[in-house]
Amino acid sequence: MGILSGNPKEEPMHYGEVFGTWSFLLAAKGMVAGYQTLKNHTGDKDLNKFIEELIQNGQQEIKQIEELLKENGVGLPPSPPERPNACLEDIPVGARFQDPEISATLSRDIAGGLVACSQAIGQSVREDIAMMFGQFHMQKATLGGKLLRLNKEKGWLIPPPLHQHKKEDC
Repeated sequence: MGILSGNPKEEPMHYGEVFGTWSFLLAAKGMVAGYQTLKNHTGDKDLNKFIEELIQNGQQEIKQIEELLKENGVGLPPSPPERPNACLEDIPVGARFQDPEISATLSRDIAGGLVACSQAIGQSVREDIAMMFGQFHMQKATLGGKLLRLNKEKGWLIPPPLHQHKKEDC
């Protein structure tokens, strides 16, 4: 039996796993704070509800990763302060993020999160860490699908130029 056999929770994390989880945690903490701020700028009720779901999902990811890092004696990255709730009307019109801009930002973040989860899965030796990021990946894919549907329904999706190739008659 080798060092990496048996209970994965008793196996040491390698440097890539430590760096990947620590970096993911730092980004997740920043995104939760950012989404709390964006929520204050959101006028659309459906988008507001979606942002709340993203915040809750992010907080759950943070909790799981903090627990893993603490169990393995890894120091945690700093946490930004909780953002207060604000009234949309109190934010000057020229200083507000618009709902389509917010939605595009969320779409970008979800796509980046999928890549980050895939990278963490690929570099993991410990099965429990790979499975945790696999779970995060599935949650992000589901949220991405919900946001795509919302973007289409609201008319916020800006597709790239469509390629309509027609065969010429020979």
